[in-house]
Amino acid sequence: MNGVLVWVKSSYSNDDGADCVEISATPTAIHVRDSKDPQGPQLAFGTAAWSDFLLGVRG
Repeated sequence: MNGVLVWVKSSYSNDDGADCVEISATPTAIHVRDSKDPQGPQLAFGTAAWSDFLLGVRG
């Protein structure tokens, strides 16, 4: 990896200002940011924590 994060926008995003997120996966972390503010703050979660989060959301 070259150090540049590749962001993927949520499938729920649209152009009318809906609240949405983007994620970027690396081998050790999932990075999360607001799709409306790409230069703003970002969160990073370890892969195990992200998996637990997804299980909770889906459950």
